[in-house]
Amino acid sequence: MAIKKFVTIVMFIAVFLSGLAAAEQNSPGTVRPYGINLEKYEYPFPVHFYHFQNQQQTLRMAYMDVQPDTPNGHTVVLLHGKNFNGAYWERTANDLIKEGFRVIMPDQVGFGKSTKPAHYYFSFHQLAANTRQLLKSLDIKKSSILGHSMGGMLATRYALMYPQHTESLILVNPIGLEDWKRKVPYTSIDQWYKSELGKSYKLIRQYQLESYYDGDWKPQYNEWVEILAGMTRSPHYARLAWNQALAYEMIFTQPVCYEFELIEPKTLLIIGVRDRTALGTGLVSDEVRATLGRYDQLGEKTHERIPDSELIELEGIGHLPHIEAYDRFIAPLKTFLKGIKQREY
Repeated sequence: MAIKKFVTIVMFIAVFLSGLAAAEQNSPGTVRPYGINLEKYEYPFPVHFYHFQNQQQTLRMAYMDVQPDTPNGHTVVLLHGKNFNGAYWERTANDLIKEGFRVIMPDQVGFGKSTKPAHYYFSFHQLAANTRQLLKSLDIKKSSILGHSMGGMLATRYALMYPQHTESLILVNPIGLEDWKRKVPYTSIDQWYKSELGKSYKLIRQYQLESYYDGDWKPQYNEWVEILAGMTRSPHYARLAWNQALAYEMIFTQPVCYEFELIEPKTLLIIGVRDRTALGTGLVSDEVRATLGRYDQLGEKTHERIPDSELIELEGIGHLPHIEAYDRFIAPLKTFLKGIKQREY
């Protein structure tokens, strides 16, 4: 009886400690209030601001401009996804500057340390134009444009609008490889806004755990949850939530997938084929959901449509190759960029 009682106590203590660990992991109380412009979050490189007039207001774009000790004369622009900012390109930037590339990492209007306007018409054309003006202010005439997730849609639009300024295009698990409007019911901006207002540390982590990492969480993923959760603790979070709702509208209603055949620059697709990211999967039947976000099929289909393109498929990897499997991401990227550097224009 004594042994049985002892085992019961040990099991109780183990469960109790496990619960404490889970509570700490999912508790918003451990999250710092970073501010909606990430005022209290330090980026890995010095942050600069490009100020400009747009849509009857003064805006600023935050960006990092990292220059190598021995420049090779080429620039790479890294565009972030919707749930991220330029800071998650730190390791990529460090490796690229070792190869002699100048690296620009902007935060788009509505994201990261950039302005969160109370009123703004979000379009990929507008964000591409903003990005071009930023690069022009830095006297960058031509650059390789790399975009991840939503940044992939933006990078595609940039290459379509400014082919003469795009040395190459790199798409890393871009969203928008399919037109969700054909299968998913429309969600209004007000509905997206309500959803964003309900965000919490626990919900953000759960989404990333299931959508990005297939249930396999690692400590290095924590930072990208804490940043988003920290922004929700700002007294001005409603303005950021509105910006995010407008961004969802942009993503859903402005597909780029019908214009892949028009892309002129040489293009590299890096696709983690485990990815199943798609907008509105909770609004459709199981049968329809099974057809959405099939990156194991979408990568090849997109590669076939972009005239001068290469495809690298990463088996067992999801939506964030440069976070989940960095070595498998950076190797083909460096090989591709070295080839671009050697081409004659």
